[in-house]
Amino acid sequence: MVSAATAASRLIFSSSQSISRFSPLQTLASCSSRHGPRRPNLTGGFGVGGVRCMAVAEGTGATKKKSGYEIETLTNWLLKQEQVGTIDAELTIVLSSISMACKQIASLVQRASISNLTGVQGAVNVQGEDQKKLDVVSNEVFSNCLRSSGRTGIIASEEEDVPVAVEESYSGNYIVVFDPLDGSSNIDAAVSTGSIFGIYSPNDECFAEIQEDGTLDTVEQRCVVNVCQPGNNLLAAGYCMYSSSVIFVLTIGKGVYAFTLDPMFGEFVLTTEQVQIPKSGKIYSFNEGNYQLWDDKLKKYIDDLKDPGKPYSSRYIGSLVGDFHRTLLYGGIYGYPRDKKSKNGKLRLLYECAPMSFIVEQAGGKGSDGHHRILDIEPTEIHQRVPLYIGSVDEVEKLEKYLA
Repeated sequence: MVSAATAASRLIFSSSQSISRFSPLQTLASCSSRHGPRRPNLTGGFGVGGVRCMAVAEGTGATKKKSGYEIETLTNWLLKQEQVGTIDAELTIVLSSISMACKQIASLVQRASISNLTGVQGAVNVQGEDQKKLDVVSNEVFSNCLRSSGRTGIIASEEEDVPVAVEESYSGNYIVVFDPLDGSSNIDAAVSTGSIFGIYSPNDECFAEIQEDGTLDTVEQRCVVNVCQPGNNLLAAGYCMYSSSVIFVLTIGKGVYAFTLDPMFGEFVLTTEQVQIPKSGKIYSFNEGNYQLWDDKLKKYIDDLKDPGKPYSSRYIGSLVGDFHRTLLYGGIYGYPRDKKSKNGKLRLLYECAPMSFIVEQAGGKGSDGHHRILDIEPTEIHQRVPLYIGSVDEVEKLEKYLA
């Protein structure tokens, strides 16, 4: 019988042979002798008795081909962004904690029926909406991951009445706003849902010390002041879509990147670099059940899209993340307008509209309330609602002309 150690050594030897067959470069050791103990050196080689060794590629100047087996995880990608100075180590940790929250929520969503997490919790959130069981659990998962990262000072959730100042023992500086489970009305039908987040740096007020006699009210007021920032101040934004695949879309202000969760080893893997939305598109996504509640200008716009000479198609999931992701890939426009019942629409500026608008602009698109750029809107309250029209530049600008 072959021992486990022998089998392991054969496996390692076999693997190294396989790798060497696919490797486009052979390496040679270039060494120079010196006296001294064996120690690592700054070039990544080792000195043995003063011998400094460095790997030298055969065929200097040759372009290294990417192996078909080489993958880049979200963790590796974030570390590379940190190395080049695009983000700092603190933001890397915050984003890693968010990705961990998304993995946990993805698992909960997939097992919702099995774990009895479908249906209504029995409570109503600050928006006056019935909370689903998964809304409550997802909010707790997101909050706990951000707290334990030790890099967030204030967190604000769509499900919470007011922002939460993280306890001093865990507190950092970043402000994170999030919708822990967008589209939760679709949970019981196993339709696409998602999480949305935005990350801000603190403004000067964040560093104001709370006096010993400070009341909870003053803490809450300080949180409100700090969280209510326009989307122009966003450092990073993203969403995670829970569907046939679990897709994590992220921007740190240098383009949009998409990562897909590989269930084999539980890591988000880079699948699309520099996502670009088409300049125009033929898909519109509006809840036409509210058509009679819209103003006449918007009705005229929708009626013109339905002209037989204009080959537009209507697609509406009812989950912002799902509808937005399709629009990002295929082009077109998503809209949630104001109407006679909802004077300012139903989507929240901080948790949904601003992060999504930051993403779409980084991908070459546009986010508007019908008259103004979403990222320019200064929030006046935590749960402020605004109309949202987002997607391809040509399609959003066409709608703005109708509403002018």
